[in-house]
Amino acid sequence: MNRAAGVPDLSLAMPCYNEQDCLPQTVPALVEAFQKAGIALEVVLVDNGSTDRTSAVIDELIARGLPVVKAVVPVNRGQGLGIRTGLNACRGRHIGYLAADGQVEPESVLLVYRAVAAAGDRTIAKVRRRFRPDSLIRKIVSIIYNIGMLILFPGMPSLDVNGSPRIMPSGLLPLLDLTSSDWFLEAEIMLKAQYLRLMVIEIDVPGRLRKGGRSNVRLATIFEFARNILRYRFGGPWREWRKQVRQTFEPAAPAQNNV
Repeated sequence: MNRAAGVPDLSLAMPCYNEQDCLPQTVPALVEAFQKAGIALEVVLVDNGSTDRTSAVIDELIARGLPVVKAVVPVNRGQGLGIRTGLNACRGRHIGYLAADGQVEPESVLLVYRAVAAAGDRTIAKVRRRFRPDSLIRKIVSIIYNIGMLILFPGMPSLDVNGSPRIMPSGLLPLLDLTSSDWFLEAEIMLKAQYLRLMVIEIDVPGRLRKGGRSNVRLATIFEFARNILRYRFGGPWREWRKQVRQTFEPAAPAQNNV
């Protein structure tokens, strides 16, 4: 940590939509793992339009003295907006995001951080969740989504597009210029990383059951994914962003590393 300036080594955004049951379990465990490792962590908890006690639970965690910052999205408009709101509030030399449900263990998050911290400035590190104890619906949604991405975007640098945590040097965020407000934001990051020829380190980790609450993934999510994939593949946002990048930046040589 840059102690003089108070800059964390890592800031992690967590979008929280009705996660009152998960947060008291997931946040303290994450903070403890990084404290034991001697790594200064900041957790940006985003109350993403929750209708339960999520906001109050965040306040309670702050009152306990945990390194937590609160951000608020008054009305839920999708996970992507929650992530973007949290990333914009991050102050760390490395930044990223993580689901609040505890499906990835703190030790796995620490592994991802160490991988990206040891790599270059043009690197994103993320997880590939293996042996996931998900519901049948969530498994079906995930399989269809990942296959669709690989078909429409050949060379996609990930086998688990929505796997998080996803951690990067903070300087990459302005370059990515993220705009998605829903689930597609995670695919947007991977597509832009591919175009910019960033190194993507994907680390296999075991998936776990949620620590509490309910998943927001439904069968209807498949149609949301399909609509967004087609809109992005054949619509204007992807072309406009690439045009802007070509005017200001020349992508470097490609690199990818799967662990």
